[in-house]
Formats: sequence, C-alpha cells, structure tokens
Amino acid sequence: MSTSSFSGSQADVIDLQQQVARLQALLEVSRQVHAAVRPEEVLQSVLRIVVRELEMAGAHVTEPSLTIGEMPPPPWEGCARFALLSKDGVQLTELVVDPGPGKTLSLYEQDFLEGLVLQAGVAVENAHYHERAVEWARVQQDLDAAREIQRSLLPQQMTEISGYSVAIRSSTCYEVGGDYVDIVSLPDGGQIMVVADVAGKGLASAIVATSFRSAFRAMALAGLPLAELAARMNQHHYGEGPEARRRYVTAIFLKLNPETHTVEVVNAGHNPGFLLSADRKVHEIEASGTPIGLVPMMEYSSETLAFPPGSRLLFYTDGLTEVFQGDDEFGPERLLATFRECKSQDCTAILKVLWQQLAEFSRGEPQQDDMTALALVRMGAEQNG
Repeated sequence: MSTSSFSGSQADVIDLQQQVARLQALLEVSRQVHAAVRPEEVLQSVLRIVVRELEMAGAHVTEPSLTIGEMPPPPWEGCARFALLSKDGVQLTELVVDPGPGKTLSLYEQDFLEGLVLQAGVAVENAHYHERAVEWARVQQDLDAAREIQRSLLPQQMTEISGYSVAIRSSTCYEVGGDYVDIVSLPDGGQIMVVADVAGKGLASAIVATSFRSAFRAMALAGLPLAELAARMNQHHYGEGPEARRRYVTAIFLKLNPETHTVEVVNAGHNPGFLLSADRKVHEIEASGTPIGLVPMMEYSSETLAFPPGSRLLFYTDGLTEVFQGDDEFGPERLLATFRECKSQDCTAILKVLWQQLAEFSRGEPQQDDMTALALVRMGAEQNG
C-alpha cells in the first residue's frame, strides 16, 4: 500500500470520527435543551452550551433579552446571528454569538450552531405549549371548584310543604352559569321562590348570580311584600354600577301561602310563567316590569292567584325554549304542551320528562344556554285525561 493511500484512509477515519463526535455532541445538547420545561430555561441552556461547550466569548438571545459571557453592544458587529424558528417557520427569537476578538466561526462551529438552533426552536415552542397546558389545567381546576361552589348554593334539599310537590333542576352551558333558582322558607310557613337568568353566560354571569342570591335571600327574610322585594332588588342591582347593569337579571318571584293555598307572583322581565288549573287551563304570568338592574326606580306589580288541588306551575329560563333542531326552535309552545301532557304530580318526574324531551328534540347536541326550571304542584286532584 502506498503512503498516499494510507494517509487518505487515515484522513477518512479522522473525518468519520469527527462526524460521530459532532453527532454525539448534538445529541447531548439536544437532550439538555429538551429537558427544560420553560422557554427561558431552554434559552439559558442554549447560551451555556454556546459559551462553555464551544468556548465562545459570549452569546445573547434577543427575546427575551438574555446574555452569557461578554457581548459587544448592539448591533453586535462581528457576531454571527441565527434565527430560532417555530415548526411553521415563524421566528421565535434570535441567537447572537460572539466568537471573540479577531475570530470567526469554523465550518464545524457554524454547522454545530445551526443544528443547535434547530433543536432549540422546537424546544422553545414545546415549552410554550407546556406552559399553556399548565395554565389551562389551573384554570380548569379553578372552574371545577367554582362549579362545585355554585352547585352548593342551590337548595340541597327540597322543603317539605304539606300537600305540595316542588322540585328544581338546573344545568349550565359551561362550567358555571348565570341561571339562579332558590326557595326560602319564611317563619310564618310561607315559601318564597325565584327563578332568575343573568344576561350572558359563563363566569362573569355566575359571579353576578351569586351577588343576586345574597341580596335576594336578605330581602326575602326581611318580610317585604313581593312587589317591593323586586323593586328593591332592581335598585340594588342598578346601584352596583355600569358592569352590573350590563349583566341585568330577568327574574320571576313567587310567594306560596300553604295556609290559604294562594300564590303571589311578580315577573321582572322574565319568560312567562305557566300556571295550569286541574282541568289544564293555562294562565300565563307575564312581566310587569323590566329586568332587574336595567332601569332605575322601576316599580312592579304582583298578582295573587288561587292554587286549588291539581294546580301546577312552571317557571323556567329561556335555555329551555331556545333549544334547536337545525333551525327549528323548541319554543315556549312545545314546552307548555309537554308540561300539560305530563300526568305526574311528582315535580321531580315532571322536570325529568321536560329534560328528556329537550334532549330528544336537540338529538343530543350540546346545550347552547343555561337551563333552569322550578315546578310546583298542589296534590289531591287527579289529572284529567
């Protein structure tokens, strides 16, 4: 074998060894870079590798501004610049490398840095995804807790009213919602009930609903006439400022006197309530004023209605009527028809039928609004067929 051939083979081996060493180095720095879970940690790792492994004088990333070693002032004359790109080719930041006074990057160093920024771009983007996932998990945890708190604010047990059946049902469109339903027992044995709907959906409406609950319970226990209760609720809500006014509340109030078997009702801008007599004639309880918190100094009127055996009453939010099958809306007429056709005197069973009908109508599509209802039945009369 000639000397020249032997020298050529040695050169090939050395070149191969250098390539293997370069690949091993890139694998190691890739492991270091991808081990970081925060974008800033990734970039700090990149800077350390550049300065310590490649023995550069200094390294800097432009966004966020981070530096290791000594760097000349911007615009970094004599420095090499490398863009860190996302998977879609969007520049995330820029790596600026200073080889040192009078030095330039070798082909090996240039190649190494190009591989490094390629890995770093992927790692930074993945770290951003991780941060968003962690933040979303925290938000989801907070929303889950808010949902449980909101559920706990609903009546946990129905008040036993001799000769009556009463039930409530509520399901939110999102984790929390702006619908509110409540029953407050008075010292004289009367019962004050409310179904309310805060404008909008989601967390902001849920916060307003909680504030509404506090005010309602305080005023209900104060023994105010129902029309005055609605007027004071309106003035209280309006006085909470512009943001509260944007989250006005439609509400329908009821006071049941189980001694005289009468109901007093006030509708504040809410959907009409349905009162069915034993022979299933319908009386709709229409609004006597604007929603709570929309107009100052509003006055409301109440009506008192007999509630003989076999009478049934349904209060609901518009989430029950605004269920769609394509472009066809379920509507109040279908809701009333379903309520009339239900023979049961058990209010829990009545509301279960309503929810089943709504699910069948929507063909299982996700609900688009919060859905809440209250049903009240006076027992003792058979329903006519």
